[in-house]
Amino acid sequence: MKNFKRLFLLFVVAMVALVGCSEFGKSPVDDIITVKDGQFIRNGEPYYFVGTNFWYGAILGSEGEGGNRERLVRELDFMKSHGIDNLRVLVGGEGENGLLGKIEPNLQPEPGIYNDDVLAGLDFLMMELGKRGMTAVLYFNNAWEWSGGYTQYVAWANNTPVLVPRVDGWFSYNAFAGEFVRNERAKELFFNHLRYIITRTNRYTGIKYIEDPAIFSWQICNEPRAFSSKEQDNKEAFAEWIAASAKLIRSLDPNHMISTGSEGFYGCEWDMALCERIHALDEISYINCHVWPYNWKWMRGDNMVADLDRSCANTKEYIDMHIGLGHSINKPVVVEEFGMPRDNMDFHKGSPVVCRDKYYTFVFDLILKDKEQNGPFAGCNFWSWGGFAKTNVEDHEYWAKGDDYTGDPAQEQQGLNSIFVEDSSTLNIIREANRRLGNL
Repeated sequence: MKNFKRLFLLFVVAMVALVGCSEFGKSPVDDIITVKDGQFIRNGEPYYFVGTNFWYGAILGSEGEGGNRERLVRELDFMKSHGIDNLRVLVGGEGENGLLGKIEPNLQPEPGIYNDDVLAGLDFLMMELGKRGMTAVLYFNNAWEWSGGYTQYVAWANNTPVLVPRVDGWFSYNAFAGEFVRNERAKELFFNHLRYIITRTNRYTGIKYIEDPAIFSWQICNEPRAFSSKEQDNKEAFAEWIAASAKLIRSLDPNHMISTGSEGFYGCEWDMALCERIHALDEISYINCHVWPYNWKWMRGDNMVADLDRSCANTKEYIDMHIGLGHSINKPVVVEEFGMPRDNMDFHKGSPVVCRDKYYTFVFDLILKDKEQNGPFAGCNFWSWGGFAKTNVEDHEYWAKGDDYTGDPAQEQQGLNSIFVEDSSTLNIIREANRRLGNL
């Protein structure tokens, strides 16, 4: 009997040790968010969220120019307290500093040459996100000039100056940007950038990026476009570039989700078949779309209240198109950009946000209703997070070197779409939505 008890105790101790070792040796990969049966799965449960855009997160994490780690930590703590745990972040900008309407400092000032301060900022951001159980969508490229993107890669490939819309005009810019998806050298420079970032190891945590659960998804580009509605021109090259990028990312990282960053129908040259084609790729994990009532002329700046109902109706119709696609190809849908200016286009902190609050409530309710039906509309990222930033709109409306980063990039009026800590009514709506979604 004594021998039996002894053997039994040894067995129990062995089992406890085995479990402990198993838990201790748990791979970070086990905590990476995935997709199953058309839904995001986090910790074994369906995951729905109200997140934000925080494009400057890596810059803020730097100890060099533009960095402010103390502010970054405050921002993350504040967001987390409101259930905001999904952030959409720019990996870094490309090209020279000092261009009109362009953020700085840039991560990649020349092809293959990297600003280590910004890389350290990205590592620091990912470490801090991991501590809080937060995640980031990391996007590599940009169809727009404010971070370099398309036109910077074309300029590098062709050894020509980069075009700036506010200087060279939108027609010239669009033609120049449209060359990216056809320019083999520009695309190869971009692919080299993918390889460099994805294969890195975080200097602070020692975790390989391909194993980091703080990465929600790798994202190919912010609002990638063909910049042409002609089938024989750019649309085919655009679709092939998205597919090639997704395949390369998957070959480098077998673990994380991959997303396009597309505006959806609007950004696919008003071609839903093209939208379906790029999102139905095996490597693409979920469907993206963006919604911009003011930018898309659904709402007039001097008649925001009068146009709000129309904006909401058009928003629902637009999102429903992509929810239908989600059902069709069995993938989640994320509206990862949507925004609403402050009332009467007033950029000052503390100015009314009645239309914004009503619009945000409308969008969040669509997610909550879809969750009740286990639907594919899984989340959104409002544009964008201004947080604790100080603004100087009394002196100048656009960002200038030395200003705090807000959610509004350098080519937009500061305070246009940003949510600041002073916006208590909007923050209460965000917090309540995340509470109802189970994120608090």
